[in-house]
Amino acid sequence: MSENAERLARLARAWDEAAAGYEEYFVPRFAPWVDLAVAAAVDADLPDGPVLVPCCGTFPELDRLVERCPAREIVGIDLSPGMVDLARERANERPHVKAIVGDAQTLDPHWAGRCAAVVSVFGLQQIPDPLAAVRSWLDALRPGGRLSIVFWPDTTEDEGPFALVAEVVRASLPAFDDSRWEDEIAAAVTDHGATLERDELSAFPMSHASAAAYFDASTRSGPLRALAISRGDAFMDRLRTAYLAAAPEGEWHHRPHARLITARR
Repeated sequence: MSENAERLARLARAWDEAAAGYEEYFVPRFAPWVDLAVAAAVDADLPDGPVLVPCCGTFPELDRLVERCPAREIVGIDLSPGMVDLARERANERPHVKAIVGDAQTLDPHWAGRCAAVVSVFGLQQIPDPLAAVRSWLDALRPGGRLSIVFWPDTTEDEGPFALVAEVVRASLPAFDDSRWEDEIAAAVTDHGATLERDELSAFPMSHASAAAYFDASTRSGPLRALAISRGDAFMDRLRTAYLAAAPEGEWHHRPHARLITARR
């Protein structure tokens, strides 16, 4: 198995295991950014065609999309069968909506030039080649179609649980950072023939019952799940000890920022 195939298999397994906990813990906390991405995509004139949601996870974008464009075909794509099972529950009894297991990085040629919009929230940074994904998503748009992406940049906050996790991970795995693609994403959009409309940071408040609550949720049901699978329990226990030693006690409030990029084909 190639290195890329191994990474994809590990990601699929991680999000299969994380799916139920992700829906419970992270989906409510990420809701403001979901609203932002959906509004940026569809609160404007769009051509005919479906709305595609690569890296749909449990499909939290769906309710907002149905409210704004109730008659359109809406399709979610995710690598994780466990995530797609929950997405299908959310799509139940909506005949114009479906969720499918598939490669969100390199879309099936079936979608080329057909879509009115592509919306993706917090999936891009999980993909092995984010720039290739952006180009593939742009290729899915028909003329006048809109791309709306929200993703976590390398630095989401100066202090807070996200920043502290990044610090302790990098201390243990100096080569773990693969965020250099962020500096190239705007150019990738324009070089691929689209018009960049928005490129901005958006912050919203978030709270956790404790530092331990966030770390444990992230390990079981969030972005650290794949790392936990690849490195094992002993490594994660050491990481947790270092994290808690530097974390404040009690409820933790913070205001991380994510990056929004929108473009029109």
